[in-house]
Amino acid sequence: MLLRTLLPLTWLVLGSTTCAHVSPPGETTITILHTNDIHARYLPREASWVNPEPRPLIGGFTRLSEVIDSLRSVHPLTVTLDAGDVMTGNPIADRLYKGAQGGLLIELMNMLEYDAWSPGNHEFDISQENMRALVAAASFPSLAANLADSSGEQYHGMHPFTILSRGGLRIGVIGLISQRLSSLVLQHNLTGIRVHDPAATLERWIQELDPVTDLLIVLTHQGYQADSILAEESTGLDIIVGGHSHTRLQEPRVVNGVLIVQAGSYCENLGVLTVTVRDDRISDFRGQLLPLWVSRPPGQSPVAHLVDSVRTVINNEYGEVILTLGQPWRRNDPAQRLLIAVTEAQRAAARAEVAFMNRGGIRRDLEAGPVTRNDLYEAIPFRNVLGTFQLSGAELRDVLVYVLDRETDVVLTGLNAEWRKGERGGVELLRVRIGEAPLKDDSTYRCAASDYFLSQFSRYCGREQPSAAYSGLTVFEAVEQTLRQDGIQERLPAPGINERQAEQ
Repeated sequence: MLLRTLLPLTWLVLGSTTCAHVSPPGETTITILHTNDIHARYLPREASWVNPEPRPLIGGFTRLSEVIDSLRSVHPLTVTLDAGDVMTGNPIADRLYKGAQGGLLIELMNMLEYDAWSPGNHEFDISQENMRALVAAASFPSLAANLADSSGEQYHGMHPFTILSRGGLRIGVIGLISQRLSSLVLQHNLTGIRVHDPAATLERWIQELDPVTDLLIVLTHQGYQADSILAEESTGLDIIVGGHSHTRLQEPRVVNGVLIVQAGSYCENLGVLTVTVRDDRISDFRGQLLPLWVSRPPGQSPVAHLVDSVRTVINNEYGEVILTLGQPWRRNDPAQRLLIAVTEAQRAAARAEVAFMNRGGIRRDLEAGPVTRNDLYEAIPFRNVLGTFQLSGAELRDVLVYVLDRETDVVLTGLNAEWRKGERGGVELLRVRIGEAPLKDDSTYRCAASDYFLSQFSRYCGREQPSAAYSGLTVFEAVEQTLRQDGIQERLPAPGINERQAEQ
């Protein structure tokens, strides 16, 4: 089922009015509505990239449901898909509903009548048991053809594919999860899980489904680059609906005759792809992202009612202001105030001399002004537990060289380093201090990091994972505890290695 002609459909969106394409005899036109990487953002939020004040609101499940209902009213043949990472990003992901933490997110998807989803790596953040509970709570199929248990059988509750029927059209939907799952999730949350090669798995199911379907879609959670490679290697595939990389594809990309779409992240856009199928081929297509601008108060609907009730509960628990910032803390700030403050807060809570953190552990900026518990939670939403471990001075030197030489995704606090590139390349450490004292190779230093960071220690630091002790305090709790201290926002630590200029 290769794409043959790429002629635009007669399809126009003006505000909330949609003019639908009418298919000639012998053709069937369907509209695929798609989301990915919602990350528990069930509420609208300010569009931070818009300069005028007040900034407009965008996103949330209430607006998503309104737009989906509007499109379905004029496009009767629709398929609604999600490409994973519905979880992690807001306290709603911790709320217990129908036996699953984050079950309210699945319930909202049930209400929006999704047809299928392919779970992402963040669906495993809490535990395998919770992941299975999320799958059980869904009234639509959960797809991951390359996810298996320790015996090699299809993972519990998951399906390799589903076949949907629209207007006589048979649509095969195959699910795939990233082969890098083990580097994205705590290791003990993946015990007994196998992830098979996506390309080989897809090839198997294409061969089985191609003869009995008119259109083949693969629903992936592995990122745009991996999707492009998958498209290059596949034969017989029509569409990839992707996630994981948070890529905003304003229109479909065509790779090896395969349409690739992805809708960004955080429930800010709805992807809309309309295709016409004739004789087992896509003859026409049109795709775009619809920004979910909130321009008026929401109407009364079951979705709006559930969203409002959850908002009330979470505001009661997480609405307290815990500190006030005189200036914004942003992830891309050259001074790295946010990265340093969060890492240093872990060091203080653990009474450690050095703290480590991966930059990807922080998921949103903190703006100037009052910062609530909810704001902080959305910045560090993971349930990672703070651990302490010991490294010798010599081991710390080796870690520093590895981090600096490879420019790994690591922030350190509690130490300062001066370094330069050696004559033959590589890193030469000139001076390292722990606090105010020089680093001693034969001394032992107490260090702190999250259990996730420790599970990826070899990737981040080039050494085997050290033995660690865990108190049960989450990173969020540790950071909140420290940031509540008076004046903490004005007492950032001295720069660590990632903030020093290298000496040439």
